[in-house]
Amino acid sequence: MPKSKTQTLIDDISGQIAAGRLKPGDRLPSTAELRQQYGVSITVVRNAIQWLKAVGLVEGLAGVGVFVTEK
Repeated sequence: MPKSKTQTLIDDISGQIAAGRLKPGDRLPSTAELRQQYGVSITVVRNAIQWLKAVGLVEGLAGVGVFVTEK
């Protein structure tokens, strides 16, 4: 069964974090940039970011962006 677009985005970002390509304190691309890069809707990006926040991989700072957390 193919992965959902949300799961694909989650897997890619969490994989980049695990591999060290995204390090603690790094800012994730903006919602618009992620939408364009992955060819997905704003809902897909928001759901993926929400999941990454829920598991503690990233945190959002209002008006600033979403950042990789310290492990």
